[in-house]
Amino acid sequence: MSRVLGLITARGGSKRLPGKNIKDFLGKPLLAWSIETGQASGVFDRFVLSTDNEEIAEVGKRYGIEVPFLRPKELASDTSSSLDAVRHAYEWLRESGFDADHIILLEPPAPGRQPFHIQEAAKIIERDDIDSLLAVAELPSQFHPEKVVQKKGDLVIRYHEGKAIRESAKRSQEYSTLYFPNASLYAFKSVNFYQDPPSLWGERVFGYVMDRKYSFDIDTPEDWDAAKLHMRALLEGHA
Repeated sequence: MSRVLGLITARGGSKRLPGKNIKDFLGKPLLAWSIETGQASGVFDRFVLSTDNEEIAEVGKRYGIEVPFLRPKELASDTSSSLDAVRHAYEWLRESGFDADHIILLEPPAPGRQPFHIQEAAKIIERDDIDSLLAVAELPSQFHPEKVVQKKGDLVIRYHEGKAIRESAKRSQEYSTLYFPNASLYAFKSVNFYQDPPSLWGERVFGYVMDRKYSFDIDTPEDWDAAKLHMRALLEGHA
């Protein structure tokens, strides 16, 4: 039977929202929302927090997630890759006797995911015809790339494809459906780390579609305020 590692990555450095991972979000640290949702899913054989920060580690322990190591500082810089952080956690645990087949990654700045999302992802990543899973949500039509325009001075001169403004007469419903990664959920097969080249994703990435009401990612103070409104609506059943 496959073994599943639940992993939360939360480094200490956040320039736009200092301390955001442990900042109070509707009554508890932002990090706690991801921990509690992961615990409620019931799908993890081990559930681990990877952080370089002692204060974040203590908050994690208080909410019941394992913190068996502190991530090396060189894997927690602005230039460090997600692959480095995830593979470090996997290999540290493997050397300690726990070898995961699949890793499900939760990031604290996206607290809208629910336990059923994690449960569904855990079933999907078992499939032999995919290497990884990326949670996405439908892109609102007003942000469709065909609507992006260029300016020259004060004048709007063309659409991004080079069309003149007068050439586009499409209605919103005629645009193709596109999706954006919503930062809520990722799943990987551990064998991906040892391919050439190594990656999180492999070749076959499953697009796991989530409703936009669960899809909010906190990166700026404006995001923080909007996320509180979204989360309250979810908790009250109004989303």
